[in-house]
This record gives sequence, C-alpha cells and structure tokens, in this order.
Amino acid sequence: MPRIDAVILDIGNVLIDWNPERFYDAAIGAAARARLFAEVDLHAMNAAVDRGADLDTEVEALAARHPGWAGAIRMWRDRWLEMASPEIADSVRLMQRLRAHGMPVIALSNFGVTPFEIARAAYPFLEDFDARFISGHLRVMKPEPDIYARLESETGLAPERLLFTDDRADNIAAADARGWHTHRFTGPQGWAARLADEGLLKETAP
Repeated sequence: MPRIDAVILDIGNVLIDWNPERFYDAAIGAAARARLFAEVDLHAMNAAVDRGADLDTEVEALAARHPGWAGAIRMWRDRWLEMASPEIADSVRLMQRLRAHGMPVIALSNFGVTPFEIARAAYPFLEDFDARFISGHLRVMKPEPDIYARLESETGLAPERLLFTDDRADNIAAADARGWHTHRFTGPQGWAARLADEGLLKETAP
C-alpha cells in the first residue's frame, strides 16, 4: 500500500453542508424557489465569487438585472451562513483524529473570499488545517488543473502520496488524472472506512 503523506479535504458537503436550494425552499417556498432558480442563474454568480469576485458586487449586479427577485437574490449574501450549515460533525471529528495522529490535513475548496471569512467565524475547525488552498484567494477553481498543481508546488508533496476527498465527480476526476489517490465523498461513514483501509485510522466509525 502506498504511503500517504497528506489528506486533502474539500469543505462544502464534506465538512459543512451546502444546500442553497433547501435554504430557499424554507425561506420562500419550493414553488417560488423553482421559479427563482429557473429565471436567475444564482449558481453562476456563486461561481464568479468562488473565482475571486466580490460577493456584494456580484449580488447587487444580479439584483439590478432581476429587480423582481432582488430581495431573494440578496439573501445569498445576507443569509449566506444559513445555506452553509450545519457542520458535518462526523467529518470534522475524522479530520481532528487524523491531525491527532500526526497526519497533515489540507483544504482544497471552491470558496469565495467573503464567504470563507464568514465560515471561519462560524466554524473554528477551519483554522485547524495545515494549509488551505481556497479558490477565491487563488483565482483558480476545481476542477481546473492549475489549482491542483498549485497545491503540489507549494506543499512540495508528491501526487502519489496524496489522498483527496470531494463530493463532486469532476473534481475527483481531475485529481485522479494527476495521480492523486481519491475518494468520492458520499458521507462520513464511507470516508471513515476508506481512511481505515489506508491505515490512517484504526477505527472504521466516524
């Protein structure tokens, strides 16, 4: 079994639940949410923020283009933390157990600059990474090869010594192409089992 020198973690839907649709269903109702998401490309706006654009600027520009939805669009900024909650407690515990065993843990996440500061204030465990590669700061995003190369270059870690988990298939495929070991995250239990299989943790439970 190859030696793993560091574990790389996505944040959204691995350590923190991220579900804008569920938030909007609760805030404005499922039918209105379906119309909103059909008429306004909120996910494209979020991608721009993840790439480094200013959250407030992007929200206000989109609200100006869709005045009938302005209040709902501004919720993406004003109530952002409600979309990015709760923490996935079992995953956080696995991260903490890895670090307690001396395994470096590194964040690799598509995350805007302002949203990440909001998340840091709400979730203290985001301070516990050995290194963080956040798309909004780097202005490059998964699954683009440059963000994976940046991590390799700045950490000096060999691709074949990395174990990466992410909930998105395209992000996993990009890491696979570089020779990283990968795990498609579908829940803490499966991730715990993979860590045990790799010999990084003894127990298979989160």
